[in-house]
Amino acid sequence: MRERQRLDAALGKVRALENEFADATGLIEMAEADNDASMVAEGERAIAALAERAETLRLESMLSGEADANDAYLEIHAGAGGTESQDWAEMLFRMYTRWAERHGYKLQLIEESEGEGAGIKSATLLVKGDNAYGWLKSEAGVHRLVRISPFDANARRHTSFSSVTVYPVIDQSIEIDIPEKEVRIDVYRASGAGGQHVNKTESAVRITHIPTGIAVSCQTERSQHQNRAMCWDMLRSRLYEIELEKKRAETGAFIGEKTDIGWGHQIRSYVLQPYQLVKDLRTGVESRTPQDVLDGDLDPFMAAALAQAIGGKKGEAVEDLE
Repeated sequence: MRERQRLDAALGKVRALENEFADATGLIEMAEADNDASMVAEGERAIAALAERAETLRLESMLSGEADANDAYLEIHAGAGGTESQDWAEMLFRMYTRWAERHGYKLQLIEESEGEGAGIKSATLLVKGDNAYGWLKSEAGVHRLVRISPFDANARRHTSFSSVTVYPVIDQSIEIDIPEKEVRIDVYRASGAGGQHVNKTESAVRITHIPTGIAVSCQTERSQHQNRAMCWDMLRSRLYEIELEKKRAETGAFIGEKTDIGWGHQIRSYVLQPYQLVKDLRTGVESRTPQDVLDGDLDPFMAAALAQAIGGKKGEAVEDLE
């Protein structure tokens, strides 16, 4: 039923485009017959907007990966640099939240570790909606920010790094067997604003997969059992993502490589000082309006990365101007 609904929605979008295109061309023909230049211009603007929507649908139709249609977990981790990087991690958290809200995705906060003084050390979001993983997977990697630090009394320029990890939510039909001897389960008190339950019981859970070193944690539910179940789901999804990466690497497909959170490993630079520029170092896509990007305008970057992946080319590094 879910697959049928997805296909019905896709066909509905194409039919809507066809109808709107017919209306726009009909409007232009009538306007030309009446010698109405303003109506002709309106029809041309409508066709230009339809062309952009058609390109987005074309890319969406190519989201045919094994898990592209699934929901996604998105993790953000601050790099070295203390308050600066933690504040940058929180800015990324807000950016992806805004992007998801623009596209009608539902969000669930799974885990958040507050920074010391400002920002966050890490956070995990569950993004629910059609093709959430297909769009977000190209965001995996290290993101670099250059700006005048609001935390520096001397107003010096600072460079901060944070990493983004994306992996799909897997459905129950996919079996991932994880022997209990390969994991370590820790429980601890959840961090938060307090209350009658939070901070008073060891309800937060962290599960570490010993062979790979992968650690997942959840502290948003009131029950330790619920948090434990969510951690198991996240761990299975992470291990499934590793297998997907292996398959993509074998076929030479583009993936966001996970590296050290530091200089030389970034996939995108966000420069606020001394000039205004956001540049993707894999595709070369640029934006001269960083504030729009930080407000969630990520579609041009995601579309370019998807087109690059569909073209079967592994991204080549583009020289960073900073």
